[in-house]
Amino acid sequence: MFENYLDRWWLQPDGEPITTTTSRLLPVRRDGVPAMLKVATEPEERRGADTMTWWDGEGAARVLAHEGDALLMERAEGPTSLEEMARSGRDDEATRIMCQVATRLHAPRMRPLPTSLVPLPEWFAALEPGAARHRGILEHAAATARHLFAEPRDIAVLHGDIHHGNILDFGSQGWLAIDPKGLLGERAFDFVNILRNPDAGIALRPGRFSRQVTIVAGATGLNRVRLLQWTLAFAGLSAAWILGDGDEPRLDLAVAELAAAELSRG
Repeated sequence: MFENYLDRWWLQPDGEPITTTTSRLLPVRRDGVPAMLKVATEPEERRGADTMTWWDGEGAARVLAHEGDALLMERAEGPTSLEEMARSGRDDEATRIMCQVATRLHAPRMRPLPTSLVPLPEWFAALEPGAARHRGILEHAAATARHLFAEPRDIAVLHGDIHHGNILDFGSQGWLAIDPKGLLGERAFDFVNILRNPDAGIALRPGRFSRQVTIVAGATGLNRVRLLQWTLAFAGLSAAWILGDGDEPRLDLAVAELAAAELSRG
């Protein structure tokens, strides 16, 4: 899988291959510079590569080469991890960093949008049937999503999966994003994953959810109610996906309930 690109792009392997459910990765070097070779095995990774190329290093890791299923991008080697920051008393700082990176990604570019972007209504396709089957808080989430889609605003190219593991320390270049989903829709959507990460233990700490909602809204200028609505809608969608796989979405159901409770307080 890698040999063709190693030869074509003059790359030297610099670590062990990594296999995920959607791609194959290999740490490499090109002219001594650390990079990551990523070969997509699923359509969402191919869309992500298109989006990474479109961002052109502005808020995201710089793409060095892109052809077909393969993407060569700069590799993060900075020592700091947002996950570790969140676990060591710097949760608020980690959240503000992710907000800053997302804001850079959402800035308009004077070039045509990637044609592979998936609109948010299409991304949410599983929510309505999931709500009809499982009812409860998922019905509330589906109704909220319908309201949001009926009144679209602040449309931008979205990362779609901004969380502590997808914003990395690139040293002198600062914090940059990797692994986008390649979506198109309201920019508030891009902040909801911050509230359910880096893990359930942190996300569900008493008082943490409300505090991080306040921090995200303050750092981005987003309407707090709108942010909570997107959080409820996406938690319902994620729960529907997980239920469809036969698993129990404890975290997402809890986050949905937290968002609904905040909304009920006004």
